[in-house]
Amino acid sequence: MTRQLHLNAFLMNTGHHEASWRLPESDPHAHVELDHYVRLARAAERGTFDSLFLADGPQLWGNVAQRPAGALEPLTLLTALATATEHIGLIATASTSYNSPYNLARKFASLDIISGGRAGWNIVTTAGAEAARNFGLDAEPAHAERYARAAEFVEVALKLWDSWEDDAIVGDKDAGVWGDDAKIHPPRHQGTYFSVEGALNVPRSPQGYPLLVQAGSSEDGKRFAARYAEAVFTAQQTLKDAQEFYSDLKARTRDAGRDPEHIKVLPGIVPVIGSTEAEARAAEQLLEDHIVHTHGVANLERLLQLPQGQLELDAELPADLPSEDSIEGAKSRYTLVVELARRERLTVRQLIGRLGGGRGHLTFAGTPEQVADAIERWFTLGAADGFNIMPAVLPSGLDLFVDHVVPILRARGLLRAEYGPRRTTLRERYGLPRPANQYTATVGQLV
Repeated sequence: MTRQLHLNAFLMNTGHHEASWRLPESDPHAHVELDHYVRLARAAERGTFDSLFLADGPQLWGNVAQRPAGALEPLTLLTALATATEHIGLIATASTSYNSPYNLARKFASLDIISGGRAGWNIVTTAGAEAARNFGLDAEPAHAERYARAAEFVEVALKLWDSWEDDAIVGDKDAGVWGDDAKIHPPRHQGTYFSVEGALNVPRSPQGYPLLVQAGSSEDGKRFAARYAEAVFTAQQTLKDAQEFYSDLKARTRDAGRDPEHIKVLPGIVPVIGSTEAEARAAEQLLEDHIVHTHGVANLERLLQLPQGQLELDAELPADLPSEDSIEGAKSRYTLVVELARRERLTVRQLIGRLGGGRGHLTFAGTPEQVADAIERWFTLGAADGFNIMPAVLPSGLDLFVDHVVPILRARGLLRAEYGPRRTTLRERYGLPRPANQYTATVGQLV
């Protein structure tokens, strides 16, 4: 069988382009309407996507004048979407910096049970002083410390998800025995960041534990991904950069003692689709024409950690930017944006236009065939196992992709035509085994 693409639908309110909400077709209130997300989830399921994804952060980001701000809590929203869909995986972002392992492990186990094994966790360490101040901190923890905390957080979560053996529930009515206490394993974890004594109060879920996703591409992020991640969302601007990232991450995963096939690399792509290339370019230009550049300048200064008023719209980035080593926030995104601006000698205005659609992810305007060609090229040339599809405008952009690009990918044998006769877990969709319980695993089993 031909190697199959993995497709994830990254859903963001009215679309990934910051000006999407200004189009006549867009509803500026859609970001808090359940029906909007149900429609999107069902469209992605119509396209036989592996999964959908909701980003999140524990702060009100940026200026509410710019675009629809705030978001429904993703695990709550995904629980509702679990009842409105049958097959598609449901991935939520949750921070290891501003959560506790016990509560978060319980929430994801509950979603996995309710959805029949379709839950995924996008593990983030959360950059930014704004979030830190919402949790009583004066400043964000250092980059390396956030990743050290994240590693211990995940280790505790794995212990909690394994704290019930799969057959701990006996249900023997005649004997009056509901469960087997010998098959409950309290973590009794004492670590640098966490102390967690008791077993989870939710049984082991259908997948064992949710699909583990990660999105950081810094050195710390790649080390973390190689150790834990089963899918990686990444932003890459060129085929060469994507190939190097793909090869590096697969090698790191192998060096960590894991099967490289058990980590799926999914670069983000923002497709703007038209029946002709000219129509696609016009749609892209319409969005760019609606960008409010004062917002873009403020966002760029925040990312680059520059004082307000430092950037000039029709000049290139200053030569004396902070060094990457001094950045404690989103290191990999900082590097990507600076390299993009330097490589193409973009003015700040041009850079804002390039970032307006995908915040550093690859944007691509073209016909359905051209979009399919780009996806196939990256997929077959060792740059991706699939893609994080990020429509510029929602719901229309997702509908165009599903109705016009998906049939081409199916005709080329790159994407399934249907899910199949039985329900499968998200792990099975991604070609991953169900992890053995670490308390009962035998030699040779995955732990």
